[in-house]
Amino acid sequence: MTHPQLEAFLEKTDSFLSKYPSLSQYEKLKDLEKKFGYNKVYIFFLFLTVLSTILYLLGGAKLVTDLVSFVYPAYMSFKAIDSGNVTVDTQWLTYWVVFAFISIFEGACGFLINWIPMYFFGKVAFFVWLYHPSFLGAGVIYTSILRPVIIPYLNAAQEPAQKKKE
Repeated sequence: MTHPQLEAFLEKTDSFLSKYPSLSQYEKLKDLEKKFGYNKVYIFFLFLTVLSTILYLLGGAKLVTDLVSFVYPAYMSFKAIDSGNVTVDTQWLTYWVVFAFISIFEGACGFLINWIPMYFFGKVAFFVWLYHPSFLGAGVIYTSILRPVIIPYLNAAQEPAQKKKE
C-alpha cells in the first residue's frame, strides 16, 4: 500500500507521459513495467537520473546549465518562428539578447566563477526565471538593465549616419 499523495503523483506523472508517447517512449516504459513489475514512472525517473548523472560526469555542471539554458529556449524559438505571434517572437528574441549578454559577461569574468559557491545552481535557476512563462524575466532584465544602457549608444551611432544622408 502506497501513500495517497504518492499515488496521485504517480497517476499525474503517468498521464503527462502518456500525452507525449514518442518523447517519453511510453510503449517501451509499459513493456519494462510488465517485465520488471515496477511502475513505469519509477522507471522513467530512474532513466532521467542515470542520464543526468552521465551528463554531469561527462561535462560537469557547466554542460548541464548550458543545456538547461539552451535546449528548451531553442525549441520554443523554433515554435515561435512558425506561430506568427509577434508577442511570442519578441519574448524569445529578448531572451536570446539577454542570453548573449550573460554569455559574454560570463566569458569575460570566467575567473571569478570558480570563487562563487554553487554558481551553476544559481545560473540554472536564473535562466529558468528568464524564460519561464510565469515570470518572463528576460523582459525584465532587458527593459530595466540592458535597454537603458544600450539604446543611448545605438542612437548616438545612428546620428552620424543620418547627418551624412542630409
